[in-house]
Amino acid sequence: MLALEGNQDAFAEIVYSFQDAVYNLCYRMLGEGTEAEDATQEAFIRAYNNLHRYDVARSFKTWLLSITSNHCIDRLRKRRMQYLSLDEPLPSGMALALSSDEPGPEQAAIDNERGQHIQLLLNELKPDDRAAVVYRYWYDYSYAEIADMLETTESAIKSRLFRARRLLADLYQQGLNIPADDDRPINPRLLQE
Repeated sequence: MLALEGNQDAFAEIVYSFQDAVYNLCYRMLGEGTEAEDATQEAFIRAYNNLHRYDVARSFKTWLLSITSNHCIDRLRKRRMQYLSLDEPLPSGMALALSSDEPGPEQAAIDNERGQHIQLLLNELKPDDRAAVVYRYWYDYSYAEIADMLETTESAIKSRLFRARRLLADLYQQGLNIPADDDRPINPRLLQE
């Protein structure tokens, strides 16, 4: 890997290849677009500064997302220490393409509202539990991969996910749910696994 030898162009290609995955993880963890952008940049800076620690036997994406989730967890802990709210809603604006394959304005509004509800549910979880849920249900990582990224055991991950699913189901039942006119479940695996 040329990036390990200090080739900045090679690292720029890494950033280009993984920027969406890193941003999506930051967004799901932090719940706010601007902060997710900042966290994405910081995650890549940390990865670049720690390339000498990368074990080529591991997946680079797994290593990078591990750095990203740890950074997001640190940010969430700082928020909590500063008594800031974790309930900031998702940005209200959504860009719509003119293509016929894209949802119309009504569907986009419903999808945006669903996204806000999902983020509200995620915001109720502890940072470590939130990371486990995002890895499992947005990235489809195995228990072993999640345990590796969060530096814990598979049984701890299973416990976190069980606890998180139970809390999410309770919150969902209490009214933090999808609008009545939308009968699609949030994610059947998330609430039923």
